[in-house]
Amino acid sequence: FAHATTNSFLPAFSARVFVVFVEEESYFMSFSVGDKAVHPAHGVGEITQIEERLIGSDKIDFYILKLLNGKSGTIRVALNAVDRVGLRQVMSRSAAKTVLAELKKDEIAVTSQPWNRRYREYTEMLKSGSPIKVAKVLRDLSKVRSDKGELSYGEKKLMEQARKLLITELALARRVREETIERDLAAILN
Repeated sequence: FAHATTNSFLPAFSARVFVVFVEEESYFMSFSVGDKAVHPAHGVGEITQIEERLIGSDKIDFYILKLLNGKSGTIRVALNAVDRVGLRQVMSRSAAKTVLAELKKDEIAVTSQPWNRRYREYTEMLKSGSPIKVAKVLRDLSKVRSDKGELSYGEKKLMEQARKLLITELALARRVREETIERDLAAILN
């Protein structure tokens, strides 16, 4: 949290802001080097190291994730922010079956009509990090595309993001190649 304080020997208009990192005592997912983890915004990554950094006068530990879903680069997640960020384990095989069943359902999760309203709702669903919600985004946008023949540019990007997020994670969960998942998704969604 941020705490502003004014010192009595400074003029009244002057304020100093100090940022304090508080170790919250909360449950958070624990990972080891070599583990796979899912970041809601970036997808699956592998924990390559746990790094300690000095931020101000505080030592903060970070997971370093090397992204695996075709994106290059690494991201850092503070160990004490794992819950807030939504970093989680890769779904189980049974969860993968549930996700595939969700894709097969003949329903629409978001019924808003203007594309910009749908776009906002789908963006929130993707940010949640829930594989079921990501599957709903992919399913819905695939149906909108087949019904209307076209998606807006933003919706196309969301659909592609949902597809990429699911392909990598489903492949890991089912222990198959990504090409197999791509074929399965194409068969389900077309």
